[in-house]
Amino acid sequence: MQYLSALATQVRAELSKVIVGQREVVDQLLLVLVCGGHAVMEGVPGLAKTLAVKALARICGLGFQRVQCTADLMPADVTGTNVFNLSNSTFSLHRGPVFTDLLLVDEINRTSPRTQAALLEAMEEHQVTIDGVRYPLSENFTVLATQNPVEFEGTYPLPEAQLDRFLLKIRFGYPSAQEEMQILSQYEKGFDPRRLSEIPMTSLDSGLLPAARRESESVRVEPALHSYVVSLVRRTRDWPAISLGASPRAAVGLFFVARALAGMDGRDYLLPDDVKAAALPVLRHRLLLKPEADLEGLTTDQVITQVIAAVEVPK
Repeated sequence: MQYLSALATQVRAELSKVIVGQREVVDQLLLVLVCGGHAVMEGVPGLAKTLAVKALARICGLGFQRVQCTADLMPADVTGTNVFNLSNSTFSLHRGPVFTDLLLVDEINRTSPRTQAALLEAMEEHQVTIDGVRYPLSENFTVLATQNPVEFEGTYPLPEAQLDRFLLKIRFGYPSAQEEMQILSQYEKGFDPRRLSEIPMTSLDSGLLPAARRESESVRVEPALHSYVVSLVRRTRDWPAISLGASPRAAVGLFFVARALAGMDGRDYLLPDDVKAAALPVLRHRLLLKPEADLEGLTTDQVITQVIAAVEVPK
């Protein structure tokens, strides 16, 4: 697994120049790219979510666009629209920010359901339809949407149908005291995230990401581990604390992410531990807890951990 492990090593090293700590987050962002999926990023303001995505785009040599979601954002503001040209009396396409590689959708739950729905076709089919004409998107098209977990007034929570189309839910946590001291030290030395282009970072070879994607597909998976993935997902559907379990799409996502994790670890074979490591980010946004579970203070991550412990691990 030379390409996957090389990709992981280089991305971790380059991102560490601008992002302190957050090793798990960095790996999950990389998993989204390798698996060709999309991700919801959740964390309070000021945890470098935007900076991480911008730096990742630069390191991987990918195009980057950002959409700041507001209540009055219209679908055409994201996808683009046809504009009438008075000089030659013809319409020309004004492409929206969706025509890029990495699309950062900031505070996605602040925009209306109509605009949220405009992203569904792009995410699922890598195309947009404008005035009845379909336009293909980049083969690297990836949506990385952020959510603020503490402010819900004036927001539109994403429906389950849309959440299920996100491969991962990435949680950004607070840095440790030591990491926060390191952040202050970097700023004291002149670090400025607004001048990202001036920070010396080495871009990846253009063929490394496609090679890593192909390599992840060659990871060997024993039949018993197919059964393990299915058993985990199916167990969420009859778990006492869960009212809505994971879909078959979740099983596919869990399989893909676990394979990529194995490759990033330098192995060409899958282990049960890879499936367990992938379970939290893949499943946490796809499950709906029962009201009594919420009253007991259970979190989705805690329930998933319980499900993992209850499913027999193949030998």
